[in-house]
Amino acid sequence: MIAVRPGPPLTGTVTVDGSKNAALPLLAAAGALGRPVRLGNIPANTDVKILLALLEQAGWHVARPVGEQTTAVLMPTESRHTHPELPQAAHIRASYYLVPALLARHGEARLPWPGGCRIGARGMDLHFKVYEAFGDRSAQDDSGYRIEAVTPRTGTVSLVLAFRSRGATVAAVLRAVTTGRPLQLGEPNLSPEVLSVLDALRSVGWETQISAHLLTLSPPSVGQKDAVVWQVPGDKIEAGTLACAIAATRGTARVNGVHGKDVTPLVTALRRLGIPASAEDNALRVHAQVTRPTSRPLRAIATLSPGGLDADFEPPLMALALGLPGTHLFADAINPGRHGNLLPQLARLGAEIEEIAPTECRLTGPQQLTGAGVEATDIRTGSALMVAGLTARGVTTVGGLDQLRRGHADLPGKLRALGADVCEVTP
Repeated sequence: MIAVRPGPPLTGTVTVDGSKNAALPLLAAAGALGRPVRLGNIPANTDVKILLALLEQAGWHVARPVGEQTTAVLMPTESRHTHPELPQAAHIRASYYLVPALLARHGEARLPWPGGCRIGARGMDLHFKVYEAFGDRSAQDDSGYRIEAVTPRTGTVSLVLAFRSRGATVAAVLRAVTTGRPLQLGEPNLSPEVLSVLDALRSVGWETQISAHLLTLSPPSVGQKDAVVWQVPGDKIEAGTLACAIAATRGTARVNGVHGKDVTPLVTALRRLGIPASAEDNALRVHAQVTRPTSRPLRAIATLSPGGLDADFEPPLMALALGLPGTHLFADAINPGRHGNLLPQLARLGAEIEEIAPTECRLTGPQQLTGAGVEATDIRTGSALMVAGLTARGVTTVGGLDQLRRGHADLPGKLRALGADVCEVTP
């Protein structure tokens, strides 16, 4: 477990790892491309390690260049195992990204139902509709699902998503890649993680046109087989979590390695709370020492709309808002079980949060928290609890490190680099 104590304001400079949420679809895109791909800035968290292992088990060769721990080279091999068994896929939600690559390589994909954070029902019905639009056939039972490539088809695939699902958007894009068919996708998810996949595909000749409500994708006019080099963008959620920790301690620090445009919604929320913050080309700055907090209320409403607040920013913002004046509203209908994880843990620290609905809550600050034993029941709950522990009286111990490490290779280490009193302890 991790022990967190209050201390001086966080200061200095720290660099985030590559983004887990971007690395996972980029790895799947590398598998779907069918040619060697060198992918840099890969984070060392557990979910990414599992997806790399799944690719190897399914017939891809994964090489790590000497002295480049954050780089992997993915290459398809001649060996084509029949229907590989991939039980580890049940441990991460992102295993569903592999379906297009498995269909291209084996003609079918058999996978257990995805795992990951237990933050509410996030079904795959929309994924199945995507594959059906490409002419694939799906079947499900209690243990998992099966997608089968039936008769190859040609022509443009057109469909409209019922909601802006990141997973279904990536599924449609990667299935277009493996079939070589043009795609017209209505109501796509246009998060930075999806845009990074589109940027990678543009580098190998795919043409894309993007508007708020339509994504079109056209294959290259000439097939290419040369190796390509892609880069995982910096982790916007890790940057946002560190920014909330800096602000909670009234510190001033710089977080490097993140695209400024990716954290703009987070910067807007911090400024609403009276925290001077700025997004630069490759950094996020927080200057909480230079001003007093305002009493302006924050409305942190998670949304899938382009440019909206990512749901994963909401937990650390909630932990920060507990110490700031004002009455603040938080809502996350995207992950309906997240508040059920987070609120009881914050209550152990003495937080008083009014639950308006299962996905909506309200709190009034500032509140004084008291250290206690809490549990990281999912990735973002764990990181929010570490932020809260930095201002709580006494010692806060955060258990469930396996959950935290699924999304962050070493979040405690980055906090320590800024001066936080954080250490790992043996229970």
